[in-house]
Amino acid sequence: MLQKIFPFINWLPLAKKSWKDDLIAGITGTIIVIPQAVAFAMIAGLPPIYGFYTAMITPIIAALFGSSYHLISGPTTAISIVVYSTLVKFVNPETDIEAFISLALVLTFLTGLFQFAMGLARMGKLVNFVSHSVIIGFTAGAGILIAFKQLKHVFGIKVPQGSTIVEIVIYIGKHISETNWYVFLVAIGTLAIALIIKFLIKPLSRYYMLIAMILGSVLAIVLGGDTNGIQTIGKIPSTLPPFRMPDLSYENINKLSSGAMVLALLGLIEAVAIARAIGLHTHQKIDGNQEFIGQGLSNLIASFFSSYAGSGSFTRSGVNHQAGAKTPMSAIFASLFLMVVLLLFAKYASFLPKAVMGGIILLVGYNLIDFHHIKQVFKSSGRELIVLGITLFGTLFFDLEFALLAGIFASFFFYLERTSKPNIAVLAVNKQKRLINRIRDNKALECSNMKIVRIDGSLYFGSIEKISDYLSNVYEENNIQHVLIAGDGINFIDLAAAEWLSNEILKWQKNRGGIYIAGLKIISQDVLKKGGFIKKMGQEIFFKDKKTAIAEIHKKIDQPCKVKAFEECN
Repeated sequence: MLQKIFPFINWLPLAKKSWKDDLIAGITGTIIVIPQAVAFAMIAGLPPIYGFYTAMITPIIAALFGSSYHLISGPTTAISIVVYSTLVKFVNPETDIEAFISLALVLTFLTGLFQFAMGLARMGKLVNFVSHSVIIGFTAGAGILIAFKQLKHVFGIKVPQGSTIVEIVIYIGKHISETNWYVFLVAIGTLAIALIIKFLIKPLSRYYMLIAMILGSVLAIVLGGDTNGIQTIGKIPSTLPPFRMPDLSYENINKLSSGAMVLALLGLIEAVAIARAIGLHTHQKIDGNQEFIGQGLSNLIASFFSSYAGSGSFTRSGVNHQAGAKTPMSAIFASLFLMVVLLLFAKYASFLPKAVMGGIILLVGYNLIDFHHIKQVFKSSGRELIVLGITLFGTLFFDLEFALLAGIFASFFFYLERTSKPNIAVLAVNKQKRLINRIRDNKALECSNMKIVRIDGSLYFGSIEKISDYLSNVYEENNIQHVLIAGDGINFIDLAAAEWLSNEILKWQKNRGGIYIAGLKIISQDVLKKGGFIKKMGQEIFFKDKKTAIAEIHKKIDQPCKVKAFEECN
């Protein structure tokens, strides 16, 4: 029980031996998170210091109470853009940044509360029902959205706050003559430096963002800096995360709850997916419910220390694993080192130009577009492509909450649509006297008095219609007296299907010969037994295998078989 409440008890003994590996991984993680913390805070519409606060508090709590040994939590791109899109509907960060920060803390608290509650309710498997295409579409849309919203920092044009993608393009097109070419050169120069280091200088590729930001800042100084309109991100306080109570008024909770629920779900999907992806390489079993609890507690506690919502970061988690981390102690080391960096070197970050961050964030947005998997979805599945498209274009042109939920609902719709049409295979006897699907051998024989069908799928309220229509056609268009259902492909039968099946069987027993079921799984008989349906239909219509069923059914046939498919037909 103690290990469940405090999961870090499990790995602390391991950290005594692996602390050196974790220390090195932690230092690497600190270097990686510095540029990301600034970039993601700007994406969220918050001052850069809040990215640092989030990168300090969130990873420590998530490491202590999560289940993954390598997952690093903190500010992420997708979470940051949802935070911004949720809050900007209520307050403009450019006109009232204090109110914006206050709502961000409330949003973080509610997000953590929902995540923690879902973890306690053992809803860890919930994320398994969100299609991968939804995540691909959402992140690609978020990447494009991020890139377009940074164009004002790239061109040095003051685009109106809250503009849509279309409005941004139109506005920049009309005001392109107002471009500050010094700002443009800094942004594009930073982007070019980042690309060169990432793809051509492999030994430094891990730190390409940090190096590009430093060299981009030097370029800005060479080009005249503030005298030529190259604005910096401003002073960053050299302080640790201050305690601040979220304003949990009824009004704030009421207007932010829906956005917090979307954030909670998105954050959990990100965290669990990343943890499981790394777990495949490390052979560590991930406890989804514990990750829910860990992510929930990290956001809950972080909201009291001036942090905004965070989740698992694929980049930092991947680097952490590759850097040789053995336990979650590496995440704690990374946070502690970041605190030291903030206290000693925060004053230097104030010289960072917005144009530099604009160039970096363009690359961040581009990296979110998973071209490989989009191409794979395009080639393999029309349904998944529709789900991806709905989520992608919803992200670009509607609220992000709507886009994510629309993608999830579309995914569920296609899942239900597929399962509502189970395959019904007609079985016949081939030359080798084996029952096979008739479409595989058109010379295979069917008994003239008995039809054998195999249902591949579950019998539930959604699939009743197709099976009912099929049996109705057999009933009306043929002289078939008996139907044998091969039930080995039926995974479960729900109450509605059990009710329909019993009525259908009674109808056949009254007006024809009957319907029989062979090889039905024990688990599929659960509702039939508990609901009294087996007693209603008659135990004698159920058989353990098809061979026994065929022999028994032929004893009930009172007319010669015109097509003699089985030995019993004679």
